[in-house]
Amino acid sequence: MSLATRRLAVGLVSIATFAALAGCSLLGPVAPKPTADPGPAPQGLEEFYAQNLTWDDCGGGSASQVECTTVKAPISWAAPDEGAIDLAVVRHVASGTSKGSVLVNPGGPGGSGWDYVYYQGENTLSAGVAENYDIVGWDPRGVGRSTPVTCYTDVTDRDEVLYGTFDEPYDTEGWIDELTTVQEGFAAACEANTGALLANIDTASNARDLDLLRALMGDAKLNYVGFSYGTFIGSMYAELFPQNVGKMVLDGAVDPLLSDFDSLKVQMAGFDSAFRAYLQFCLDSADCPFTGTVDTAATQARSVLDTVDAQRLVNADGRVLDSATLGTAIASNLYTESYWPDMTDMFNALRQGDASIAFMNADNYNSRNPDGTYSGNSFEVYTAVTCVDGDFKDDPKSTLERIAEIDAAAPILGKYFAYDDFAVLDTTCSNWPVPQAELPTVYDAEGAAPILVIGTSNDPATPYAWAQSLASQLSSGVLVSYEGEGHTVYNSGVACIDDTVEAYFLEDKVPAADPMC
Repeated sequence: MSLATRRLAVGLVSIATFAALAGCSLLGPVAPKPTADPGPAPQGLEEFYAQNLTWDDCGGGSASQVECTTVKAPISWAAPDEGAIDLAVVRHVASGTSKGSVLVNPGGPGGSGWDYVYYQGENTLSAGVAENYDIVGWDPRGVGRSTPVTCYTDVTDRDEVLYGTFDEPYDTEGWIDELTTVQEGFAAACEANTGALLANIDTASNARDLDLLRALMGDAKLNYVGFSYGTFIGSMYAELFPQNVGKMVLDGAVDPLLSDFDSLKVQMAGFDSAFRAYLQFCLDSADCPFTGTVDTAATQARSVLDTVDAQRLVNADGRVLDSATLGTAIASNLYTESYWPDMTDMFNALRQGDASIAFMNADNYNSRNPDGTYSGNSFEVYTAVTCVDGDFKDDPKSTLERIAEIDAAAPILGKYFAYDDFAVLDTTCSNWPVPQAELPTVYDAEGAAPILVIGTSNDPATPYAWAQSLASQLSSGVLVSYEGEGHTVYNSGVACIDDTVEAYFLEDKVPAADPMC
């Protein structure tokens, strides 16, 4: 599962809220006219860029009007004659006079932009942007309603990959051997059930899809808001198509030049920092299961993780809670302060031998429904994209050596998060059945229009230093900082951030200096 870039864990809660509120029928679709000449199609790709889209009533979703279509994209952008895939697209039409489209990606890899826009409608972006722009979401290649990455088709097999326990203890060579066997089987299933798409799931291919969508929306320039992993898609787009960048906002930025391991190690330290902030919140509350100073409470929390494997707490459905799953449950509550009371409830329940809240939190993170089914394929896409984009195959150090480094960098939570993230990726990607993608070595996007890069000071998933780095790498990057907690901040009620973004979209105002919100 992904600790890397999950706005998804936050976004799904908002989506569920809007889904519950939706129930009225939609108005018939009114497709807006293109706002500008989208320009000529790239040579050899005319067939894809010349598609005529049919927009249909989606039959539900947000209380505001949405409409849907399907776009064809080549499986391989390098070999467009070798077949096509479907991209599921949804659009909320501007409530006022449209200035064009804003495409939105909520994160991942594996997050559904279709769900994000379908359920939230005009609330996907701040009010001024929604009034003046059509908001377009799509399921990236491999995700959900688009042509999907498919690995295991049986939920029992998926449960085994995500929740299975091992005969050998964690941090041993025996455990690594068992894990490698499990992940080799998973990789083979992905290859058998996904086919040629598996080798073309990389972020550069997603960025090329994004340019196709821009043209088919009738926009001469791409307007885009990307959250978390969506910032990597945006950075990639800006590097590949700098001349096509219009308004671009990258919130919860990924540093595209960090190695996979360095990214995860820094990220684990970010989760430790966020957990310390949670512990202070907990200690100031009446029902906190921890005592003393934050340092003392951190030691007590680490003890819970150190001892949970031996307790073998059994959930009502028979699953056994281990330290890796508990790490996932903790991670799911660190993306926003609003989840912190749930974390306290979870730790209090664990003191009573009750693992149910821990499993509920881990299930939310893994998109596992209460009935044991899964609501999407985010884990499969996350793994596939990371393996084809990444450099795990080139890492000279062993998985156990790297876990020790993570433990040193993040001494409260680090290695327990790593068991179900870094260790899974390291063993899987080292045995991945398709070659690594060729990606850019710089991300300066020379010639692009100004790009806003938003960073939150104590973001656990995409540390603030990554936003600083990305803003400095982009030749036209403009850093917008927020002092606070949580993963991503735009359109979450922080007026300084929302006002800055709206002035950028509506008045072409680029901050002369970091507003330091």
